[in-house]
Amino acid sequence: MATTIKDIAKYTGLSISTISKHLNGGNVLEHNKELIEEAIQTLNFRVNEMARGLRTSRTMTVGVLIPSLENIFFTSIVSNIESILLKEGYSTIVCDYKENPQLEEKKLQFLFDKMVDGIVLMPLPDNDNLVKEIIARKIPLVLIDRMISNVNCDVVLVDNLNASYDAVEQLIIRGHRRIGIIAGPQNVYTAQERLKGYIRVFEDYGLKVDSRLIKHGDYQIESGYNLLLELMKIEQPPTAVYVTNYEMTIGSIIAINENNIRIPDDISFIGFDNQDLARIVKPALSIVVQPVQQIGETAAQVLLKRLRNDLGGFPLVARLKTQLLIRDSIKKIES
Repeated sequence: MATTIKDIAKYTGLSISTISKHLNGGNVLEHNKELIEEAIQTLNFRVNEMARGLRTSRTMTVGVLIPSLENIFFTSIVSNIESILLKEGYSTIVCDYKENPQLEEKKLQFLFDKMVDGIVLMPLPDNDNLVKEIIARKIPLVLIDRMISNVNCDVVLVDNLNASYDAVEQLIIRGHRRIGIIAGPQNVYTAQERLKGYIRVFEDYGLKVDSRLIKHGDYQIESGYNLLLELMKIEQPPTAVYVTNYEMTIGSIIAINENNIRIPDDISFIGFDNQDLARIVKPALSIVVQPVQQIGETAAQVLLKRLRNDLGGFPLVARLKTQLLIRDSIKKIES
């Protein structure tokens, strides 16, 4: 025989209204919450999500829409989002749209059809109509990694400009002047910010930016591979290179290894978001590390706040700090 709320009430000694409030995402005293959760586990109670959704207009589900499930940066963020939401009783529906605007629209409609209570989205840069559609439906929304102009919504970002500034500055301090950058797509907000940081540090040090040393990739391994080789083939190749995402860092290292380019003798190197690779490769790579856990947890906490109808501080723009790990992949150049 299935366990009911009445059984939970009998086990805990609490009122049905208190138990119902907790099951529907409301706030109850911590002691009561612990009693209810204990009863749920002991009695093997299962909430009828369909019935609850019809009764409360809430499904206790959150949609997460990301560009790719093959990108470890994205999936690591999703994992941390799920961990926080699960503690609050929310299930997560994760979709990827493979950087395809038509598929992004289709997957978003899928989430609408599932009547998710909230959405976490890494949007395509030129698809702001989708963001406006979510807002028009009054579905709580948190953007991560990418900002969309002309819309008011919560955003969790990394301070990409200063991440690049700090990385390139370390190369300049060590005597490098010809510093290549493998940047991301020109229409992606994070890529724009990382390139701005590169340019700004040159300006602050009174150095000229050589446009031939700026390469734009597509955040894929192949582009990192090809663009690293392009940089090494120009008439005056760079003495150092800064690669601005995980996959392109991998591609660049493959190109370096397959073409017998020596780090740091032939090229000094700073990569992005690949601590495992930094530990595997010799010499150990210098790397910009994004706070993946903090990004996911912050996005989840902000969304939970909006799901409680708490609009304090709206719209929130959280800019999280990166960490720069300087290892053995940079050599000093004497003037």
